[in-house]
Amino acid sequence: MDLSFGFLIDYSDVLLKGLLTTLQFVAIAVILGLIWGFILSLGRTSSNRVIYIVATIYVEFFRGTPVLVQLFWVFFCLPLFLGVELSGFTSAVIALTLYSGAITSESFRASLKSIESVQYDACIALGLPAMTRIIFVTLPQAVLRAVPNLLSNVVSLFKESALVSAVGMADLMYVGQNIANNVMRPIEILSAVAIIYFAIGFPLTRAVSYAEKRLLKIIKAWAAWLAVTIILSP
Repeated sequence: MDLSFGFLIDYSDVLLKGLLTTLQFVAIAVILGLIWGFILSLGRTSSNRVIYIVATIYVEFFRGTPVLVQLFWVFFCLPLFLGVELSGFTSAVIALTLYSGAITSESFRASLKSIESVQYDACIALGLPAMTRIIFVTLPQAVLRAVPNLLSNVVSLFKESALVSAVGMADLMYVGQNIANNVMRPIEILSAVAIIYFAIGFPLTRAVSYAEKRLLKIIKAWAAWLAVTIILSP
């Protein structure tokens, strides 16, 4: 078996374009998934039974079904319900956002439960509106406490993004498969694709460990600042 990686230079531009496409729709899905996940976490911790049940069913469904099935359903079935044609990019963003929101909501839910009840009591005593309480008290602490898990979710989502190649999305994996089929050298091409995925994913996994060590101090400082602010508030 004669292995040669030199020819990969000729396809570097194509691979880079595929990588940029992957990073683009993953970034959009992460941002939208964070927003949707936080909303779902509020539903999962809601005292309203109906809201709680609906949010729980949604989360358990998307966590309990394969991402590939969700992607196929969005790409092939959703257009039939909406009556519009969805591009591969749009389908990938929608599917990954729905999945990301489900797994992200659990990270937020755990962080919300870790916030001391005395802070909620203080907000109520001060007469803060619900939206103000969520934006300025709950959300910052929930994000800080959930950062390690959220970073882990980003890594998982980045790896799961390779599945979008199954619907013809020209991401890194799809481009790599096409090149491998054309040049008949799958070992070199797919190895290069794997290394690229690793080069992106490994720093993120290291960032998780770093965040876990640093965030505890930030959370304590934030809690102390908030306590002083509440005490000094008229």
